[in-house]
Amino acid sequence: MKKLNINKNPKVKEKFDGYPKEVKKKLEYLRQLIIQTATEIDTIIEIEETLKWGEPSYLVKKGSTIRIDWKTKTPDRYAMYFKCTSKLVETFREIYGDLFKYENNRAIVFDLNDKVPEMELKVCIELALTYHLVKNKPRLGK
Repeated sequence: MKKLNINKNPKVKEKFDGYPKEVKKKLEYLRQLIIQTATEIDTIIEIEETLKWGEPSYLVKKGSTIRIDWKTKTPDRYAMYFKCTSKLVETFREIYGDLFKYENNRAIVFDLNDKVPEMELKVCIELALTYHLVKNKPRLGK
């Protein structure tokens, strides 16, 4: 497996450390899936981990930002957010139907007790990380 350079903002660790223990585990799992998926894409050699809108965010060249977060107003849920003006969530719906729960055109939402469909979510992550390479293809190339 190739080496992926991860540019980490130390404030992200602080953010993770501030989550409730059970939530932190869930979000660390999503983070690990994002990093793992980026490692598996030949064209990605570097990923930036930072905070956008106070949320852990992952950016790559030629990709669309992925954010992950949990909010106190919905304590039983957490989410992976995508740029709402992209075709990402619309395409996920088309490909996977109701396998995921969605928040409009901006997120895939999970309940804390959900089993995350890992293989399918990795496809969604891959589409976001390569978005500017596939955005003009039908169903983003999937």
